[in-house]
Amino acid sequence: MDEYIRRWLILALNDLKSARHEIALPESEVITTTVCFHAQQAAEKFLKAYLVFNKVPFGRTHNIQHLIKLCSGVDPAFGGLSAGRLTHYAVQFRYPDEFYIPSIEEAKEALRLAERIKDFVLEKLGISEDEIA
Repeated sequence: MDEYIRRWLILALNDLKSARHEIALPESEVITTTVCFHAQQAAEKFLKAYLVFNKVPFGRTHNIQHLIKLCSGVDPAFGGLSAGRLTHYAVQFRYPDEFYIPSIEEAKEALRLAERIKDFVLEKLGISEDEIA
């Protein structure tokens, strides 16, 4: 595997691990903004790794739906992926202007979407999570 793509995937897995670690805490201790943010970041990086692999430019974007659309240009099967609210989590929690605390259910859904994107991208790349690190 190309080293640059591997780095994208390592960063994506690290974001996913952070979200998994946080969501595993007792519900009263879960920082849902952290789960949602890292889920968004993981999904974004997995999709960008796929685009880099296929030499598709994507510019500077956090828009998951846009990245899915670009991936669909290579493989129409990507059209079946859902971005849900993931894009909103890229910046929504970083500043007090758009203050919002997601529910635990919303955080679990964000992580589920990121896991789905991870599984889909890794399958398309023909590698397993264990092969990345």
